[in-house]
Amino acid sequence: MPISLPTAIRHNGAAAAAFIVAGVGTATILGAYYFEYVLGMAPCELCLKERIPYYVSIPLALVIGIAALRGAPHTLVRAGLAVIMVAMLIVAGLSVYHAGVEWKFWPGPTDCSGPISGFGNAGSLLESMEKTVVIRCDEAAWRLFGISLAGYDVLISLGLAAVALAGILAPKKA
Repeated sequence: MPISLPTAIRHNGAAAAAFIVAGVGTATILGAYYFEYVLGMAPCELCLKERIPYYVSIPLALVIGIAALRGAPHTLVRAGLAVIMVAMLIVAGLSVYHAGVEWKFWPGPTDCSGPISGFGNAGSLLESMEKTVVIRCDEAAWRLFGISLAGYDVLISLGLAAVALAGILAPKKA
C-alpha cells in the first residue's frame, strides 16, 4: 500500500525542511507584497534587496523537496539545502544592516538615507523634485512591539536558515 504524501514528508526530514522553507518564505514575500500593494507602504532599496534571496530560495526549496521525496542523492539534497541556508543567512545580514540603519546605529546607503540632493540645475529643480520619490531606508515604515519589518525579517530568515540546517543534518531516508 503506497504511503500518503504527508506521511512521506513527515518521514523525510530533508523534504520537510525544504517544504517548510518554501511555505514560510512564500508567506514572507506575500506579507511584503501585502504591505506594499494593500497598505501602500512602498519598499525602500534595501527592502527590495532583502527579497532577492527569497526569490531564489523558494523555487529551489520546492525542487529540493520534490527531489528528496523522489529519492535524489542525499548529497545533492544537502547541497541544495546548504545553498538555501546561505541565502537565508545573507537575508539575515542584510536585514540586520537595514534595522541598524533604521535605528541610526550606522549610516545607510546614500541613495535612500541622509539628505536628498542631486536635482540637477536650478531651472529644472522644481520639476525634478516633483518627479522624485525617495523611500527612505533609515525610517521604519511600520513597527510592532518596537520591531520593524527589517527586524522581523532577521528573525524569519534566521529561523529558515535553522530549518535548512536541520534538513541538512536529518538522517538519510532509508
